[in-house]
Amino acid sequence: MEIRHQNLTRYITPLREGGSLPALAEADDGFKYVVKFRGAGHREKALIADFIGSEIARAIGMRVPEQVFLNLDEYFGQAEGDEEIQDLLKWSQGLNLGVHYLQGAMTLDPYANPVDESTASKIVWLDMFITNVDRTVKNTNMLIWNRELWLIDHGASLYFHHSWTDPAESDWESKALVKFPYIKDHALLHKATRMAEADREIRARLAPEKIDEIVDAIPVEWLNWEEGLDPCKDGIIEERREVYRKFLKKRLQDVDIVKAVEDARAKQI
Repeated sequence: MEIRHQNLTRYITPLREGGSLPALAEADDGFKYVVKFRGAGHREKALIADFIGSEIARAIGMRVPEQVFLNLDEYFGQAEGDEEIQDLLKWSQGLNLGVHYLQGAMTLDPYANPVDESTASKIVWLDMFITNVDRTVKNTNMLIWNRELWLIDHGASLYFHHSWTDPAESDWESKALVKFPYIKDHALLHKATRMAEADREIRARLAPEKIDEIVDAIPVEWLNWEEGLDPCKDGIIEERREVYRKFLKKRLQDVDIVKAVEDARAKQI
């Protein structure tokens, strides 16, 4: 799995709609990116969730902007006068996550913009699988660009990982089996009427090998959550990677996503 690495060259503007203060910036390839900073909010774990969620969405056939690993050096953004942003950039030196900027894109309204039932079912399936709490009517994280639907912002997914640092303390197995009650708030739940069909199609695409490929692409430094931790110490970095791998595979194998969504729909109706 090839993810491009680029260097950030120009800070353009903060995107204050996001709680973690992402920014629009330019890289040395000449393209603009929405940058998710490792020094913000939930730090590296949010980047890991965003990366995994977006690449799984791509793997199952959804449109997702290209993701790029963006290096931020100590000199980047020095002309920025906002102290909060200066601090954020200082804490974010190293590798960050960039999402290709879709200029002119509009936020999708789940009731005003048409979304067919098959697409809606696949998106709900995805968010049930990755436990994404952030695709609601208030914040759909879906865009219309060139008359097509695009998915963005999966950083609120995989929330099980916020309760652990040591893999031995993660209790990932029981959390992988959670049916994810927050799916009741999903922006497209009312249109997800073709779940069995979506389930068959997605499972044909999302092989365990694809999960391995995505998880293997997580940068080592994102898995190094503590300052000064030796990445090789006791193999903890790769143990953390393995937890993500096992969590996703167990969820794919053992959770009846179709039934969980249909149960949520029945309560909504």
